[in-house]
Amino acid sequence: MKIVIPGGTGHVGRFLSRDLTAAGHEVVVVGRSGGVRWDGKTLGPWAAEVDGADAVINLAGRSVGCRYTKDNLWQMLASRIDSTRVVGQAIAAARRPPAVWLQMSTATIYAHRYDAPNDEATGVIGGDEPGVPDYWGYSVRIATEWEAEQAAAHTPSTRQAALRTSIVMSPDPGGAFDVLRRMTRLGLGGAVAGGAQWLSWMHEEDFSRAVAFLLDNDISGPVNLAAPNPLPQKEFMRGLRAACGVPIGLPATAWMAELGAWAMRTDTELLLKSRRVVPGRLLEAGFTFHYPDWPAAARDLVSRVG
Repeated sequence: MKIVIPGGTGHVGRFLSRDLTAAGHEVVVVGRSGGVRWDGKTLGPWAAEVDGADAVINLAGRSVGCRYTKDNLWQMLASRIDSTRVVGQAIAAARRPPAVWLQMSTATIYAHRYDAPNDEATGVIGGDEPGVPDYWGYSVRIATEWEAEQAAAHTPSTRQAALRTSIVMSPDPGGAFDVLRRMTRLGLGGAVAGGAQWLSWMHEEDFSRAVAFLLDNDISGPVNLAAPNPLPQKEFMRGLRAACGVPIGLPATAWMAELGAWAMRTDTELLLKSRRVVPGRLLEAGFTFHYPDWPAAARDLVSRVG
């Protein structure tokens, strides 16, 4: 296949491009800082790559690795809406449109909850949960408007799927696993705010395999990209400590986590929101995970760190 990946210069795009290329596909990365250049919001010469391609995988959007200020939240929303809209325009204008458009989304669309897992059929969309910071609702707004922008695109010859993606764990520098591993090795890999909040994750190998599966199978609409066995944050960190050979991890209260997040220029929503997301549609379609459980995934990821 010829696969065009807008936003492919980011952390996920780099390993996905590598894996798809290794599988024999022709990958064209479109980005602001590399590959075929674009600005993420207007049509240009890059759109010629879409015409005649077999698939488009749009990963574009401002990184969530920042403080969730009003300005940063707006940039997250605008970058996702603008890039999705213009990818839809490129597909609509193509003489030979791609057969499939996989659009990045986020598992953050689901509600903060502890009582039951969220699959695509029965999951509860968030935004009005009691007792959580108001700005968490803005994150849900970003997710819902992101998906709505794809659905609004007029691409009758192109199958659309929205990838409701959990935290993807990769040994490559710059990702969530890299940060968590370094914290663990410093003795800071304990429970946060009690650690009962659920954490959904996915090994990078299974992420790339799931994307390839979705390219080849007739699945449309929202698809959860997450390992089938999420776990509470305290158990997640226990598994990571075991993989790193670190016996102790200092716990942190919510206010301590806030101080740490401020120092690292990130946000505590990534640590405190309970995301219990399961891959209902992938499992129903027959996808098998190489890493369904976190302890084995953590051991593999740690062993591959350079």
